[in-house]
Amino acid sequence: MTDSRAVTGGRAVTGGRAGVIGDALVRPSEGPAVEKQLAGDLVRHGLMVSPVLIGVCAAIWGLHGAISCAYAIALVLANFTVSALLLSWAARISLAMLGAAALFGWLLRLAIITVAVVLVWHQSWVSMVPLALTLGFTHLGLLVWETRYVSASLAFPGLKPRGQKGV
Repeated sequence: MTDSRAVTGGRAVTGGRAGVIGDALVRPSEGPAVEKQLAGDLVRHGLMVSPVLIGVCAAIWGLHGAISCAYAIALVLANFTVSALLLSWAARISLAMLGAAALFGWLLRLAIITVAVVLVWHQSWVSMVPLALTLGFTHLGLLVWETRYVSASLAFPGLKPRGQKGV
């Protein structure tokens, strides 16, 4: 009994295409590293809105609300930065590593944020309502805001070139 597939060097060869999908998963990403560019833009936008958010929290919850809001903003910006660094590192290794870093990195960063909140939970300066609201709304708000600036074109991966709104 013969099979049209021959095993060569540990890889199945079918019709002259040697493990195309398998090879693609172990190769590094060939595109530009846009993760750091996007995270930098997210951090820049986060720093732009942080005085407003801290001011609103100070007006509603006082000094403890402002400090809690600032702590949450720092966690959010650190989360985006660590995410970009982790994804940039993984993309240089392989696409499979990039996928693993995206999934397991998200779980790890979620656990770290949870630990960071639990560690300060009972501190006198913490007000949990502004901390929780800032964590949730800042993550989502910055991501939604960033969608206006991200290019959906392979010609310009990462951020849209300046001056183009509808690309």
